[in-house]
Amino acid sequence: MRDQSATILDVANLRTVFNTRDGQVFAVNDVSFYLRPGELLGIVGESGSGKSVTMMSLLKLLPMPPAEIQGGSIEFDGRDIRNVPDDELRKIRGGDIGFIFQDPMTSLNPVFTVGFQIIEPLRVHMGLNKKQARKRAAELLELVGIPDASARLKDYPHQFSGGMRQRVMIAIALACDPKVLIADEPTTALDVTIQAQILELIKDLRQKLGMAIIWITHDLGVIAEIADRVAVMYAGQIVEHAEVKELFANPQHPYTRALLETLPKMGEARGTRLASIDGQPPNLDHLPVSCEFAPRCKHAFDRCRAENPQRRDVSPAHDVACFWDYSSGGPTDA
Repeated sequence: MRDQSATILDVANLRTVFNTRDGQVFAVNDVSFYLRPGELLGIVGESGSGKSVTMMSLLKLLPMPPAEIQGGSIEFDGRDIRNVPDDELRKIRGGDIGFIFQDPMTSLNPVFTVGFQIIEPLRVHMGLNKKQARKRAAELLELVGIPDASARLKDYPHQFSGGMRQRVMIAIALACDPKVLIADEPTTALDVTIQAQILELIKDLRQKLGMAIIWITHDLGVIAEIADRVAVMYAGQIVEHAEVKELFANPQHPYTRALLETLPKMGEARGTRLASIDGQPPNLDHLPVSCEFAPRCKHAFDRCRAENPQRRDVSPAHDVACFWDYSSGGPTDA
């Protein structure tokens, strides 16, 4: 399903492969989604489902080779940026589109101060002189909740805690007032208390700055708290997309339902074993010609093993790639 209202980012039929000595790995297969100004889109799925590769493909952050974007369009702010020259794409990266990576310790350069790493994009993208950039860098550290910001510009990444390093990464991503912020599991490496602080920070910054956000995660609990819409990915494909309240109230894909069943339940007896999804995600060494979830699905029937389902509308704001219809309790007619 494609929304016709104004969008800041519109991705259609994106395909990304990795060319290896053992053959091609089909990491992203005909992925389509959109993002409106000011909203937060959650991308959720197991590890290896293609979430991060999809987002890194947008800005050509993957090593090429072995990665190769084989098709699709990436329309940002009314312009297809898939084939723009590298120098123009560098202006978009870190300028119009900010990116927060999962592990701040490996994303920050250990031999440069955090001040240098914030000031550099300000000078490159915003054209600020050294004094202006330093003032702005201190303001950004204050914005993300780092006390004594001016003094801490002189510190190195190892002098910050994990949560503070992630705040520095957020400051860098926000440095050039991006229209879109992509956050790739930014709280995964943090303990639950710091995770909650970072989530509150993102919600506060979104309200203050009005930017659109794509939040990549495997945690549906986080999605329920912060997202407007959610896209569920499995085996390099979006298998369900809906507004977040609709998805939790009326999940239509067996994989989405299985993910929701793995969440801890309020009131469960102490020691209750958490649910799990039987089986393993498929190898992505072939183009999907059938439903990739079929081997793990209790509703799978012959058509699922012979044909790859395309996304169909369940309601105006909800679509799913599945041949099973939960409303009728049987296969769809389509």
